[in-house]
Amino acid sequence: MPKQFRKREDEDELIRRFEAALKNKRPEFFDLDAFETIIDHYLDKNKNRKAMVAVDMAMEQHPFSGELIAAKAQVLANLERFKEAEDLLSEYRKSNPYDTDAVLNLASVYGLQRKFDQSLELLESALNFAEDLKDEIHFNLGLAYYGLDKLDMAIEQYKKAIEYNLAHDGALYELAYCLDQVGQLQNSLSYYRKFIDEDPFSAPAWYNLGTVFNKLERHQEAVEAYGYAIAIEENFSSAHFNLGNAHLGLQQFQKALESFKMVVDLEGPGPEIYCSLAYAYDGLLQPDLSLKYFQKATKLNSLYDEAWFGAGLCLEKQGHWHQALHFFNKAVKLDFNNPEYWKAVARMDFRIGNIVSSVAAFEEAVSLDPLDRDIWLEWSAVYHDQGNFEKAAEVLKEGLLDLTDDHELYYRAAANLILAGKLHEAFTFLENALLLNFEAHTILLDYFPQTDMRLNLIRLISQFNKNSGEDHQKPTKNS
Repeated sequence: MPKQFRKREDEDELIRRFEAALKNKRPEFFDLDAFETIIDHYLDKNKNRKAMVAVDMAMEQHPFSGELIAAKAQVLANLERFKEAEDLLSEYRKSNPYDTDAVLNLASVYGLQRKFDQSLELLESALNFAEDLKDEIHFNLGLAYYGLDKLDMAIEQYKKAIEYNLAHDGALYELAYCLDQVGQLQNSLSYYRKFIDEDPFSAPAWYNLGTVFNKLERHQEAVEAYGYAIAIEENFSSAHFNLGNAHLGLQQFQKALESFKMVVDLEGPGPEIYCSLAYAYDGLLQPDLSLKYFQKATKLNSLYDEAWFGAGLCLEKQGHWHQALHFFNKAVKLDFNNPEYWKAVARMDFRIGNIVSSVAAFEEAVSLDPLDRDIWLEWSAVYHDQGNFEKAAEVLKEGLLDLTDDHELYYRAAANLILAGKLHEAFTFLENALLLNFEAHTILLDYFPQTDMRLNLIRLISQFNKNSGEDHQKPTKNS
């Protein structure tokens, strides 16, 4: 039996013993390692209240453990009891001022409360005495600077973290994200290649380069870089996982599936890898298996919103709209500020005839992301399908306040205004649309198949093309 699966069986038995002790209200001793396994199990499953029960019992049996104090602080933070977590760690540091783990944990609690200046001060002081964990200190300094919107300083700290630990996944991810934010990711390739030049047989160096290629959507080069990382370190699970993502980007779904299955073999099941398997099966046009793995992910972690959303998408594709709505609503409850989730809820409400709810969901979606053209298009389609062309045009005009150069919104607004009988206003929108993208005028014509209006529009568009010449002015703003 593989070592990973034996370990999971041992953990399951440990959890059964612990829960039996709680149920029967009988004392049972667990060593410190066992308690840490139990607490981590509940934290991984977001069962914070059970984790608190475990950590309190552990501290009764092992009252002087710094690891348990750190664990209790994490549980308190997860429960948003930040002041208690802060006080617990501050009190511990009075007698253990040079405990680097305690510094990192306290800095994290400060960060969760957006006390970034206090976090910076604490972490900077730790650099004066810390003999290890310097990569983590610099990584957390980067997070604090990012919280203060000081991206250049955050980049500097993430680079220092990577210099101490080339395999620091968090620093790598955050560095690439910040470089992308400031438009420097493409230019940073030489920075990542430098590590390979220094050590061509460094698996983390090739992994890091692959991750940047993936971020730049240069997926074939990412595949090659991850391939080198795996050739050097066969069981490099993160490289296998990201190799799978690169294959997804290339629509090589069978290869992606093989990479993700390797991750399961190396690390065991988890909600993230199950979702990745689901995406691969979806690409292979195996909707039942895709849905199965999204659902398996929700069972492993009921708070993993991406899994609920993915299951909803599978059900939507199969035409099971009521079931899809249920899954989308679960995703929204877990991440209320995700416009994609609200957009999906709006679509399903419309499909099953809940027009009022659909409109309310579109309003939520657009308040979160007014630059998503699809929200405006889908929202306007609700009114269009009801024959309320004027209201459909109003939605599109509102979208054009933010998306001033979107030719499709102009064409669709013109079509709805024509159908509403507002021809003069419609032709203003049509002119703007033609100026932005003349070739896309079929968007408008699709609204009028085989009608006199279609012929009139074709003549009008042809005349515009003749008269417009080469030098067009920017579209005028419409109210």
